[in-house]
Amino acid sequence: MTITPNSPEPVVTQTNPICPKNALDTPAATPPDVLRCAYMELVVTDLDRSRKFYVDVLDLVVTEESEDAVYLRSFEEFIHHNLVLREGPVAGVAAFSYRVRSPEDLDRAVAFYTELGCRVERRADGFTKGIGDSVRVEDPLGFPYEFFHEVEHVERLAWHYHLYTPGALVRLDHFNQVTPDVPRAVAYMEDLGFRVTEDIQDEAGTTYAAWMRRKSTVHDTAMTGGDGPRMHHVAFATHEKHNIIAICDKLGSLRMSDHIERGPGRHGVSNAFYLYLRDPDGHRIEIYTQDYYTGDPDNPVVTWDVHDNQRRDWWGTPVVPSWYTDASIVLDLDGNPRPVIARTDDSEMAVTIGADGFSYTRKEDTDAMTTRKQGEYKLGNQL
Repeated sequence: MTITPNSPEPVVTQTNPICPKNALDTPAATPPDVLRCAYMELVVTDLDRSRKFYVDVLDLVVTEESEDAVYLRSFEEFIHHNLVLREGPVAGVAAFSYRVRSPEDLDRAVAFYTELGCRVERRADGFTKGIGDSVRVEDPLGFPYEFFHEVEHVERLAWHYHLYTPGALVRLDHFNQVTPDVPRAVAYMEDLGFRVTEDIQDEAGTTYAAWMRRKSTVHDTAMTGGDGPRMHHVAFATHEKHNIIAICDKLGSLRMSDHIERGPGRHGVSNAFYLYLRDPDGHRIEIYTQDYYTGDPDNPVVTWDVHDNQRRDWWGTPVVPSWYTDASIVLDLDGNPRPVIARTDDSEMAVTIGADGFSYTRKEDTDAMTTRKQGEYKLGNQL
């Protein structure tokens, strides 16, 4: 299925419309039963500086800390942490970590990735504090994935309203990964048990991004087309959009508004209200709220036209170039940066930013975009 000139916007189908050309062989081994994205381990170059940003500014809760690491969680979390900040010489991502349903799923993870020819390591006492028996892999796309079941429980602060701040972060919502070949990545994630909820394509069938889920929301991770493997962002949820506005006000009052990269706004894809921030090392964090339920087995897939101005922002606010170009490196299991492979398919930025004349708000309009809006939608007019 591809976007066609007369299609309604967006296109809705009952099955995944993405067609890989060079998919990996599907393992015969049963994949682990993934429940949700659970935590990310970030390497930062100045732990004290990063702690101040995530704790004093974003109000994440400190579960535990040591000389070289801080373990943080959101207000509604009951497992030990949602984010690990670990000091190191090079900023990067050490683990995209998923919780699985049972201890036996760790055996399945080992078999699944061994069959794929991936490097696999298992530690009975875990790779981080608060997490028990765990499996880490260098997956076929080059990302460091972790799977675990056993956890240390901590106090869930959902009812401690006296501790809430106006911009309280309540849940870890999703990851977003940058990879050169989105269809190949989607096929591999489907073998792992993930399902596509939304994607972006063009009339030629080029896929620019796809959103995939295990829990019953729009995504646990997204695959964004670009030079990779890299981490585009990690996202935390708030209860309401006014919480996101409060974070913007706080950053302004602290004279830290330069940490805001994009937003606030509302996505067309996912329908969520968003804000993108950059931490002191440049790692991108999304603050996110109000997406929708996707848990039914026949949940339809939504495909957006890459030239629809409202796909990335429902109000048509331009996407800044850094949002397309910048991303965090990822590390192998020894802590070394993974090499980055260039994307050869069309770039979403190249086809949607600049005076290319392709983007639209109402597809049926035949006239060129009015001059007064070109600078808003087409950043190429401003650069």
